[in-house]
Amino acid sequence: EVQLVESGGGLVQAGGSLRLSCAASGFTFDFGDYAIGWLRQAPGTEREGVSYTSNSEGSTHYADSVKGRFTIARDNAKNTVYLQMNSLKPEDTAVYYCAAVVWGTSRVPLGHEYDYWGQGTQVTVSS
Repeated sequence: EVQLVESGGGLVQAGGSLRLSCAASGFTFDFGDYAIGWLRQAPGTEREGVSYTSNSEGSTHYADSVKGRFTIARDNAKNTVYLQMNSLKPEDTAVYYCAAVVWGTSRVPLGHEYDYWGQGTQVTVSS
């Protein structure tokens, strides 16, 4: 069964950095066949896409709110996707989820289009 496990969240001061990891297992196909997204949800807000990396080609996309501060990367050999978060702001506080889908286009998937989800990891940025 497909499983995604996020790690790396925690409490950090504004301006600090965190690196989130998403470890994947149990995929029917090779890990490189799956596009992976990072999404987040803060209390009282809708879930929003943060970043996305395509399948093995590795193209990346970022929400305007994090562009220039966050970097997504994947290591297909390790079945892992990372989200490096720099210059963190209090408004980045949220539960961060990784999600996966077999995806055949460069268009960023909508949340409901992902097939597999991790349990989330809490990121809290203090001011």
